[in-house]
Amino acid sequence: MTQLSVNLNKIALVRNSRSLGIPSVVKAAATCISAGAYGITVHPRPDERHIRYSDVYELKNIVSQVEFNIEGNPFTGKYMDLMPEIRPTQATLVPDTPGQNTSDHGWDLNDKNCERLLPIIEKLKSLGIRVSLFVDPVIEMVENAQKIGADRIELYTEPFAAAFTHKKNLESITADYTAAAKKAGEIGLGVNAGHDLNLDNLGYFCKKVKPVMEVSIGHALIADALDMGLTNAVKAYCKILKENS
Repeated sequence: MTQLSVNLNKIALVRNSRSLGIPSVVKAAATCISAGAYGITVHPRPDERHIRYSDVYELKNIVSQVEFNIEGNPFTGKYMDLMPEIRPTQATLVPDTPGQNTSDHGWDLNDKNCERLLPIIEKLKSLGIRVSLFVDPVIEMVENAQKIGADRIELYTEPFAAAFTHKKNLESITADYTAAAKKAGEIGLGVNAGHDLNLDNLGYFCKKVKPVMEVSIGHALIADALDMGLTNAVKAYCKILKENS
């Protein structure tokens, strides 16, 4: 079954709008875990506009019973400084730039970037951390991720989500994800997925794209939590995954 990792960035974004310390990222993580989340994801950015580096340290103990996934660009900020001290279950390497609103593309795994990423991946794996690379659903990118030692890929799913919403080129775009996931499985890579997945499109995605080991969902889940509560939102996503993967 595809597992759910809840991204807590939006909880931190609301907290940071005031100096009261609420809502608590740690409390939210505990609630998600109690509700059935398999993992917790955070993406600390250099400007700390949502998740702060201090949050990562505070979360270390509370998430010890589940998978802890830390996203980020290994070439900016303090991302790589965190790794030896936190040793999360998984490091998801993302090619975002400082100040970027949200991740909007996967790695271009050309020769230059592969050469830059190779020692990073080796370092992370030497620390016992599983490495996932954020990629677009392109066969060449999947193959190159495997060549430089990644354990998994995370498929960037915004194009799928947009196609699902607008009902435009949905079959052909979904086919790209299906092919990428299939290729990954054939060459020994695990497959994760994330970005703009929600209660409406998640079931369809999981039925069509296999195998997917984990989905990381934050924005939509936290928005749903405003209507149904965080516990019920997590349970709703877990139910979809159980029924469709």
